[in-house]
Amino acid sequence: MKTIHRLEIVVAESDYDCATGLLALEVPFGWEEQSLPTGETRFRVHCEQKDFLERLQQLLKQTVPAAESALSELEETDWLAAWRQFFTPVCCGNHFVVLPPWLADTPDFPGRTPILIEPKSAFGTGHHATTALCLRVVSDLLEAGRLQQGQHFLDLGTGSGVLGIGCCKFGLTGEGLDIDPLAVDNALENRALNAIAPESFTVAEGSIGAVAGKQFDLVLANILARPLTEMAADIVRACRPGGCLVLSGLLEIQADGVTAAYKAQGLSEPRRIIDGEWAALVWDSIK
Repeated sequence: MKTIHRLEIVVAESDYDCATGLLALEVPFGWEEQSLPTGETRFRVHCEQKDFLERLQQLLKQTVPAAESALSELEETDWLAAWRQFFTPVCCGNHFVVLPPWLADTPDFPGRTPILIEPKSAFGTGHHATTALCLRVVSDLLEAGRLQQGQHFLDLGTGSGVLGIGCCKFGLTGEGLDIDPLAVDNALENRALNAIAPESFTVAEGSIGAVAGKQFDLVLANILARPLTEMAADIVRACRPGGCLVLSGLLEIQADGVTAAYKAQGLSEPRRIIDGEWAALVWDSIK
């Protein structure tokens, strides 16, 4: 039986921003968040790798000394039962709804395209604002006619594959890359769950260097501000002239720095879409 590790964190209202900032930088696959009657906030991070959570706990002690934290273990059956309570459908833009497999046949979302995601260690379920932001942008680009059947996309930092799967369901084809082999396995499982042909959405372990020399009509990069900045030149080179570029995984306060890195590569000022503390940067047409 597989074991899932949980780090539970409780912070006072005064430490909320600091704690969410740390989680945003260190936990790109998301977390559970619950407001408590005391005014405190409880965060739960789940992961199959205990050493990752131990490191996060140490960073938390350094960054938010007053925070309470505890590590525990869950059997996989307990994890999945907990996810069935937490994992509710998420509507993104005007086109998509992200659903768990046990709700695949629900009639509650007429007119929306379902994306089925098997909850694992949380590699992008739609609950995290950055994933929802990217799906919303894809929905908007489809509605505006900027994305069309037959175009080719790159999903950099594919995680669960949710963004690539969404694109495929509207007739695009593409490639998904992630540096985490567990994420790659999860994306492959979700690709099959959504009946996406392997040749329509190839998924592999790797980063932007794996597609050197290729260009795409749409580049989606839902990672973190630092790698987005460091890989700016390579990401821009991967964009076909006239194509779209969507960057997410960054806090609003990081948007200026990331924008500057891409303007240094010759791009114009992007559109900014904000959801709470999170931001997405969108170039509708790369010159």
